[in-house]
Amino acid sequence: MQLPQEFINMLPGSERDALLAALETDPEVSIRFNSKAPDAESLVLESLECKADGRVLWMDDAVYLDHRPQFTMDPLLHQGCYYVQEASSMFLAQALRRCVSGPVRALDLCAAPGGKSTLLAQMLPEGSLLISNEIQRSRAQILAENMVKWGRPGVMVTCNSPKQIGESSLMFDLITVDAPCSGEGMFRKDEGAIRDWSLKNVEMCVARQREIIEAIWPALKAGGYLIYSTCTFNRQEDEDNVRWIIDKYGAQAIDLNPDPKWNIMDSLTDDNLPVYHFMQHRTRGEGFFLCLLRKPEGAQVALMGRPFKADSSKIPAECKTWLGEGYEFFIKNESVFALPSDLKDDMWQAGQELYALVPGIEVAVMKGRDWVPAHALAMSTALNGDAFNRVEVTRQQALAYLHCDAVRLDDAPRGIVLLTYKNIPLGFAKNIGNRANNMYPQEWRIRNSIS
Repeated sequence: MQLPQEFINMLPGSERDALLAALETDPEVSIRFNSKAPDAESLVLESLECKADGRVLWMDDAVYLDHRPQFTMDPLLHQGCYYVQEASSMFLAQALRRCVSGPVRALDLCAAPGGKSTLLAQMLPEGSLLISNEIQRSRAQILAENMVKWGRPGVMVTCNSPKQIGESSLMFDLITVDAPCSGEGMFRKDEGAIRDWSLKNVEMCVARQREIIEAIWPALKAGGYLIYSTCTFNRQEDEDNVRWIIDKYGAQAIDLNPDPKWNIMDSLTDDNLPVYHFMQHRTRGEGFFLCLLRKPEGAQVALMGRPFKADSSKIPAECKTWLGEGYEFFIKNESVFALPSDLKDDMWQAGQELYALVPGIEVAVMKGRDWVPAHALAMSTALNGDAFNRVEVTRQQALAYLHCDAVRLDDAPRGIVLLTYKNIPLGFAKNIGNRANNMYPQEWRIRNSIS
C-alpha cells in the first residue's frame, strides 16, 4: 500500500509504525443482528455458513465473522435480519447509553447508507422518533431501502440539506453527525480514499464539517446532545473541530468512560478532550473517531408537534387491519402510509417541512383500481401477521423472488400471500395458480445470477 508521505507525517510518532503495519493487513468483517428476527445470531451464521470470530465488545448483538461471505446471496440480508457494519462505528451505542434514557426526537443527519441509523432505530427507546437524512438523492434511496428493511416504526427518511433542516421549525433532543471526511480510517478498505487524499482535501473537509455543524446547530434543543464522528485520524477534522464546537457554542464534551480493555485511544493532542479514536493496530475494525457533546441549557424551545390532519375516509378498512393497533393513516402519491399514534403530530410536521422519501410505514399502494400491500409492510415489525396467508419458501425460491422472477407456489392459496423464509417475512406475491406474480420492488432486485 503506497500511502502519501504527508499523511504518514501526520500520524502520532508513538503509534505510526504499528498503524502502518496494520493497514497492510486484511480488513475485519463484522455484522450486527436485528432483534426483529428470533434467534437472529444462530439463524444468520448458519445461513451465511460462517462462524463468529469474536464479539464486538462495545455493541450488543454484533460479531466478527471468520471470513467474508457473499452477502448479496443471503435472503436474510434482504429481510433485514442483520446489517454489515464496521465494528468501530458501532461505538455509537456507547454514546447513546450515556445520553438517552427515554423517548427522544433524533436526527441522523448524514445517514447513508444506514449503518448508524439502523443502530439508532434498534437502540432508541420505544416512543422515539428517528429522522434519517441524506442530502444526496442517490444515496438517500439506498438509505431508504436499508431503513425499510430494518422495519422499525417511528422512522422517517428525508433528503434535505443541513441548512434546510436547521432553518425549519423542527427541534431535536439528539443529532448525530457522521461528517463527510478525508477517509483516512478507510485506507485499508478503499484505495480510492488513498488516491483522493491530500492536505488540501483535509482543509476542505474541515471547512465543510464546520459548515454542517453551523447549519444544524439551531435544530438541536437546549440541553440536547450532538454526536460528532468521522472515519479519519487527523486532528484537524477531529480534535480541532471538537474544540471549535466547544469554543463557538459553549458545548460540553462528555466522557463516555470506555472499558480500558477495549484499547480505544483518547485525544491525540494536548487538549485532554474526552474523544475516542479507533485505530486498526489497537482495535478490531477500521479507523473511527467520536465525541459526544452537549448543548448548553437555555430558553426552552418547544419540540415538534404540528397537529396531524389527514383525510383517511378513502382508505379501505381492510388496509387498516394489516397493522396492529395504535396507528393513524394517510394517503400520499397513491400510497397509504401509517404513523404511530403517539408520534403522528411530530412525524406529520416533519413530513410537511422536509422532503420525505419515507414519511412513515408504507402500508398499501394503488395498482389499477385496487389497494395492494406494500413491500415495506412485509418488512415492518408493525405487520399484523394474521392478516395474510403465509407461505414458507425454500432458499432457492427466496433468491428467485429477490431476483424478481416468477415463483411457483404449489398448494398455496390463491390471491395475495405473504412469503416467508425461515419463518421471517420476505415479501408479498399474488398467487394465480400456475405461478405467483412477484411483488418485490424491481429497483431492489438481486442482479447477480442465482443459477
